[in-house]
Amino acid sequence: MKTLDVITIGRSSVDLYGAQVGGRLEDMGSFQKYIGGSPCNMAAGTARLGLKSALITRVGDEHMGRFIREELAREGVDVRGVKTDPQRLTALVLLGIRDDSQFPLIFYRENCADMALCEDDIDPSFIAEARAVVATGTHLSHSRTEAAVLKALHLARESGAQTALDIDYRPNLWGLSGHGDGENRFIASAAVTAKLQSTLHLFDLIVGTEEEFHIAGGSTDTVAALRAVRAVSGAVLVCKRGAAGAVAFTGAIPDKLEDGETGPGFPIEVFNVLGAGDGFMSGLLKGWLDGESWPVALKYANACGAFAVSRHGCTPAYPSLEEMNYFLSRGMREKALRKDAALEQVHWATNRHGDWSTMRVFAFDHRMQMEAMDGATPEKIGAFKLLCLEAAKSVQAGRPGYGILCDGRLGRQALYAAAGSGLWIGRPVEWPGSRPLELEPEIGPDYGGLSEWPLEQVVKVLCFCHPDDPPETRAEQEATVTRLFHACRRNRLEMLLEIIPSKVGPVEEDTSARLIRRFYEIGIYPDWWKLEPFTSAVAWEKACAAITENDPHVRGIVVLGLDAPADQLAESFALAARHDLVRGFAVGRTIFADAARRWLRGEIGDAEAIAAMVARYQGLCQVWDSARAQNGAGA
Repeated sequence: MKTLDVITIGRSSVDLYGAQVGGRLEDMGSFQKYIGGSPCNMAAGTARLGLKSALITRVGDEHMGRFIREELAREGVDVRGVKTDPQRLTALVLLGIRDDSQFPLIFYRENCADMALCEDDIDPSFIAEARAVVATGTHLSHSRTEAAVLKALHLARESGAQTALDIDYRPNLWGLSGHGDGENRFIASAAVTAKLQSTLHLFDLIVGTEEEFHIAGGSTDTVAALRAVRAVSGAVLVCKRGAAGAVAFTGAIPDKLEDGETGPGFPIEVFNVLGAGDGFMSGLLKGWLDGESWPVALKYANACGAFAVSRHGCTPAYPSLEEMNYFLSRGMREKALRKDAALEQVHWATNRHGDWSTMRVFAFDHRMQMEAMDGATPEKIGAFKLLCLEAAKSVQAGRPGYGILCDGRLGRQALYAAAGSGLWIGRPVEWPGSRPLELEPEIGPDYGGLSEWPLEQVVKVLCFCHPDDPPETRAEQEATVTRLFHACRRNRLEMLLEIIPSKVGPVEEDTSARLIRRFYEIGIYPDWWKLEPFTSAVAWEKACAAITENDPHVRGIVVLGLDAPADQLAESFALAARHDLVRGFAVGRTIFADAARRWLRGEIGDAEAIAAMVARYQGLCQVWDSARAQNGAGA
């Protein structure tokens, strides 16, 4: 049984992409961090397209190595073949977008971890699980990594797997030019040609640009180079030709490149060519391994390459299967794909990390309510929120499906301590009780404060709003939420929008649904909705319909508590749990209020406060899980 579709082998790195566009790499003021390296990119790219992918590489025993491993796992890549090197550092690459033809990059790969990959890292049983093994040219440049790659290829062929090569020619990684020449894609070298040609017979598929086939074939005449490769390999040859598309050759090489098999291309704006080839390869592998014809496989490849060329970064630019199908069925409407709002929404919504199909959230982001309690001081509130976190972690016990809401003003230490805990972490930005909506000062007048937030934190904003608000109030609040939404996307942060109309005016069964539709109408697509505990099944039906009709990929809804007694929450949970879109609850005062009052007055100690909150939190979790189970959904 083949449990994996594809294993890629070779380079892995952390890409540090200059955030500014149109300047020299010397002038970059900040960088975005992504996974990188062709095999790493392809493993993630094919996983996004629904293939069961794995990677064989080495990373360092440090933060960047752990980032690569964790990010790959979040992308759905099997990381059993990612080895940790105890002595070497993870490779880094600095990249920039100078203009539409210059993309400077510097490889920091001196004795890096992935170049220590060796034959002992290749597990025959692991290779035997794969339908295909994909190698890249860089790891043929050193005897140790070459031996590892050749072992993997021979094992793959013995186990009946197909093999593919992305030539991936980087002259300076073969020692042909200096560190500052990372952008150079071609330097002729008889030695490199000989090395590549000694391995080409091992592949069923060979992919490269015209320049890469020039080095593989030993000629700067593309047809002659392809014929030289054909002389030593019976592989399908796929030649990438930039704006001219790509062409596949299954047999003899014709006199003209255009006489090979082609797929439709997409006339997009060139924004960033870095990583485009890995996106192309991901789409090609999807078509190849699905048994599609070469024109169809090339269509997938061209589409994935188009996404990469039009966006910032390598792996982050690649499409999900849903996104690619959406693009191919709807057609191209904007040459700069990153400016196509509908497409970008599908891209964002279908590439989010993590399974949060169940949400049991302990909300202790309250500020105004805690400040009003007897004995409260900022220091005491901060200390109590650390106890709340301990209670949350005690109930979580390392299991998925649990979370917290905690603020960064009074609960800063608890917020920081929650990092990496496995908890879902929401963080509020609204100034408590404000209407019209105002934000916490830390967010800043330009909302630049969000740039300091870790990517695992979700921006939560509470808006007291009503469909019948005066026009000036509505306009002011909508402007704030709109600006916040775009700031969240710019900073790669998810957003939770909480609406409470009952505090503003009378509510009907369609009140929240009307608000929801209005926010979508003005272009707000929250990842999460936080809604009141409705007492009517019709209200839930209308709210869920308003969301799914506008955003079928939404994360879901969590139910808030409004300090309701536990028995009332149980009734609302029973109604909410009938709807799959409702993922769980985010409740606070019902859990912490009594313990907070008693602890702040000095009536109980830390342990008793934690125990009291654990009991209430566990009780609510059990109520929710029971309600969900009774309605036929898994917890």
